[in-house]
Amino acid sequence: MASKHKQRTYARNRAFSRKGREKIFESDGLYLLKLIGYILLGSFWIKLGTPVQIGGLSIGAFPVGLAIGLVLVWKFEQYQSNRKIWYAVLIAVGIISLFAPSGIVI
Repeated sequence: MASKHKQRTYARNRAFSRKGREKIFESDGLYLLKLIGYILLGSFWIKLGTPVQIGGLSIGAFPVGLAIGLVLVWKFEQYQSNRKIWYAVLIAVGIISLFAPSGIVI
């Protein structure tokens, strides 16, 4: 009788533990550095001295850092749970910094 060969997954190659939790190997210092970087990116806006009228919409600022931060998270974060956290941080900081006096005024 020919038995089917099962492919083995060894513990060191698993992305998830047996209980279904992700194994994340990232130091606290690196996490803090990423947090500071994403906060700085999210707060970078290019604000216009006089708003531009496009149709009936008035545009007074462009979230340049927020867009760059979203692309960086999408490209470089491996784990979905980390991506969700960074997206939430970026969007929250982006919204808060829209009303704060931060960014570059042109």
